[in-house]
Amino acid sequence: MNQAISSPRDLRQQALANAKRKHILSAATAVFIEFGLEAVSMREIAKRAGYTAGAIYSYFANKEEIYGALLAESLERLNAFVGEAAQRVLSEPGTAFDELRHSALAFYQFYRDNPRDLDLGFYLFQGLRPRGLGNEWDQALNMRLRDAMRPQEIALNKLGCNAKETDTELTAIFAHIVGVLLLNHTGRIRMFGKGADELMAHYLDHLALRLPKKKLL
Repeated sequence: MNQAISSPRDLRQQALANAKRKHILSAATAVFIEFGLEAVSMREIAKRAGYTAGAIYSYFANKEEIYGALLAESLERLNAFVGEAAQRVLSEPGTAFDELRHSALAFYQFYRDNPRDLDLGFYLFQGLRPRGLGNEWDQALNMRLRDAMRPQEIALNKLGCNAKETDTELTAIFAHIVGVLLLNHTGRIRMFGKGADELMAHYLDHLALRLPKKKLL
């Protein structure tokens, strides 16, 4: 039996609910970044969105759920950005190392160009530690973050790295990206007289030199 087609009224109500939810998330982003997750209440988020506190409970149970939704949406955009970059490089002649380089740079560039996503993704709300979301949220979000690194993992496998080598190199790339992003985001990078893009290129150039030559073919 075919499912009933939604009426125009139902569609309008759903569109309105989606718009309100998006508005709440937008307001919450600004409040979280300004004050930090721990210092913010649902009342403050509602005030910034122009709603009563009771109104936003129809969409989110608590501020942690709002934060989780924001981070999930951010990670979806990260995955889309990295995926598009991976498809572009696969459509052009190149080596497996070219694939590794471009996928790593795409991951870095997404956060370089989207500082709010960097705040959300790496818990930079005035030193906030990643707690309060619960194991289920944490596992799902961490999986999506790992998915964004999948093109790098595939490239390392193509280069002939075994499982242990792949895990080590992937962790090292991630750690370097995060370190460069944090230095750039906080302005600390200026004390070294270097640019973020320059440091990323330097790392990847030396990674190419460090990997066995046979693995770069």
